[in-house]
Amino acid sequence: GKWHMGVNCKSRRDHCHHPLNHGFDYFYGMPFTLLNECQGTDDPELAKSLQDTYWLYTQMIILAVLTLLIGKLANLFSVKWKIIICLVICGFLYFISWFSSYGLTKYWNCILMRNHDITEQPMNLEKTTSNMLKEAVSFIQRNKHRPFLLFVSLLHVHTPLITTKKFQGKSRHGLYGDNVEEMDWMVGKWLLDAIDKEDLKNTTFIYFASDHGGSLEAHRGNAQLGGWNGIYKGGKGMGGWEGGIRVPGIVSWPGVLPAGTVINELTSLMDIFPTVVHLAGGVVPQDRVIDGRTLLPLLRGTVRHSGHEFMFHYCGVFLHAVRWHQKDSGTVWKAHYATPVFQPEASGACFGRGICPCFGDGVTHHHPPLLFDLSKDPSEANPLSADTEPLFNRVMRRIGEAVQEHRKTLTPVPQQLSPYNNIWKPWLQPCCGTFPFCWCDEETNKA
Repeated sequence: GKWHMGVNCKSRRDHCHHPLNHGFDYFYGMPFTLLNECQGTDDPELAKSLQDTYWLYTQMIILAVLTLLIGKLANLFSVKWKIIICLVICGFLYFISWFSSYGLTKYWNCILMRNHDITEQPMNLEKTTSNMLKEAVSFIQRNKHRPFLLFVSLLHVHTPLITTKKFQGKSRHGLYGDNVEEMDWMVGKWLLDAIDKEDLKNTTFIYFASDHGGSLEAHRGNAQLGGWNGIYKGGKGMGGWEGGIRVPGIVSWPGVLPAGTVINELTSLMDIFPTVVHLAGGVVPQDRVIDGRTLLPLLRGTVRHSGHEFMFHYCGVFLHAVRWHQKDSGTVWKAHYATPVFQPEASGACFGRGICPCFGDGVTHHHPPLLFDLSKDPSEANPLSADTEPLFNRVMRRIGEAVQEHRKTLTPVPQQLSPYNNIWKPWLQPCCGTFPFCWCDEETNKA
């Protein structure tokens, strides 16, 4: 499925970020993320405001060239042809430089790979999910006689919400609801049925979850595309609000884990790694701090509480919020050190920017931090203070100590999302043909 970690470091073929260079034995999917551009819609998603600015400057250059040209031909003013030609060349190079990055996103970023080979560039979104599911079923069938780890990252329920005709209009909740229903059907009809048919149901640990809450800013016209987060404030891309980080996890392991059990304990997707290592009979690395905790004791009921007393919620590299599950009282506190500035102010989202920033004038820093008692106020509507909460100072002191302890475990690394790392680099571009003519469709040919 969606890898979203990139491919190359220094050359077009080094594949340093590829799944096969990070412990996986087989890969089928897209190495980058999913964007509206992959569908070819008129609603670009990648750096939309930046594209609008680039296009405005391009139009200004075109207008300047036309003005000089008309003035020259009509003898309205004197200007050398060299200046006009130089402006045309510079304008053309400027247009090519930004349009090659953003105007051709569908051809550069929307690609499918099988292991190290590109099989479709650009990919056909209408068929991509079914192709991924067929590969997943085939993987199960090939490995049914030995232990295996299958990680499926579906393109549902991510914008542009590609939904087949069979499910369009099926939900009462618009295109997003249709996408959710189709995903539900795909997981059940394809993956779970395949595990059942191969008689692997009682020996397979299945974990289903989302990587974040609904995206509030995603929209097409007046239609909201990014889901709904219920009573929880905020959404995707916000470092600390519950709506962006609180998602359900569904676990199945018949014969081992009791069915119908609801566990109201906060866990993390970082827990998947130590859980898988535990299941495989291994030991997690001892030469570094592992932030995850195995889920098995909690799922089996041998412990009552999650292994996380504190959870640290980041936006990029910036710590925005800290959660403390006070085990002796059962209270769950959360302190916000920074929160995004909503646009408009009461909207609960960053509609003006398209996505909430992590730093700068797009966030508000709180001194003292905003404190909430999530066990009584899960919507984070009523911040506490020393006047309204007798334990305020004690709680803030303990959370501050935990942050200091946490920061001692961190190792500085190069900034992965630096401006330079976000610039398109032709020499790193995966290409199934002779660059820049990158077009192929082995999926159709194979079919």
